[in-house]
Amino acid sequence: MRALITGCHGQVGRELLRSLRGLADVEATGRAELDLGDTKTLVRALHERNPDLILNAAAYTAVDRAESEPGGAIAVNAEAPRVLAQEAARLDIPIVHYSTDYVFDGRRDVPYEEGDATAPLNAYGRTKLIGERAVVASGAPCLVLRVGWVYGGRRRNFLTTMLELFATRDRVTVVDDELGGPTWSRDIARGTLAALEALGGPWTGMTRARLSAGLRERGGLYHLAPPDHTSWHGFAEEIRRLAVDSGAFPLQVERIDPIPRSEWKAEAVRPGDTRLSSRRLADGLGVTLDPWREGLAACLEDTAARRSALVSAEGTPALLARR
Repeated sequence: MRALITGCHGQVGRELLRSLRGLADVEATGRAELDLGDTKTLVRALHERNPDLILNAAAYTAVDRAESEPGGAIAVNAEAPRVLAQEAARLDIPIVHYSTDYVFDGRRDVPYEEGDATAPLNAYGRTKLIGERAVVASGAPCLVLRVGWVYGGRRRNFLTTMLELFATRDRVTVVDDELGGPTWSRDIARGTLAALEALGGPWTGMTRARLSAGLRERGGLYHLAPPDHTSWHGFAEEIRRLAVDSGAFPLQVERIDPIPRSEWKAEAVRPGDTRLSSRRLADGLGVTLDPWREGLAACLEDTAARRSALVSAEGTPALLARR
């Protein structure tokens, strides 16, 4: 299998690349190698490369900036997936695309399922919804995975931000009335590969034709999320608890104060409850994720190990949030 990953420097793209090593011949591309904003170049690149599988992990994730600068979000989240999927349909290339829990307005009191009505509250959610619909409507053999509250030990995300704040502040305030499922980017990669294996057979014998057939029969839109949920405040408290237990992170924080989202000043409106039900994925493909606390514990263990290696190699501690 020859796999093309877009957005390889992002949280999910990096973990897809790591997880696919030894399973497929991977070409990993970032903006420098494949500019998704240039549709003509994108079409030409797909025809020249003609991969057996496309994994579109590229996304414009600056939720607040998208309100004042929607052009970037439209290009990456809406237009690029449409072009990728249309060309994938023409070439019969299986395509995986990632969407978001922010396609919902958060007004339900039970986890969202795939068929529930969408009503995004912000520009980021609207552009992601356009993108996911374009992929499904393209006719390409596709797997669209909605994920939410993605974090990891690299780049800027909630986990790395909290670790940095915990190391430099006595008191931190975190929203406590937004609910969701924190999801480690590595678990997203693992879940993706497990779903593809369920659809196309073992990776050692997987072919483009078999995977295309499996996706046409049982692909489409799925939710990929942990079976449980928390608030941002609960997520922060668990990060601190695990960081204290590990002894591997500098900690100055003494209090994590809960606040309502009405007190959190941001350009984009956030939905209050975007819990995702992954029942369809579990029942249809046999794929489940670990509870979010288990994923977080594994991520922090991995992050601590990398931090230790960096300190040993460089001789001085490094701020992990900037790595």
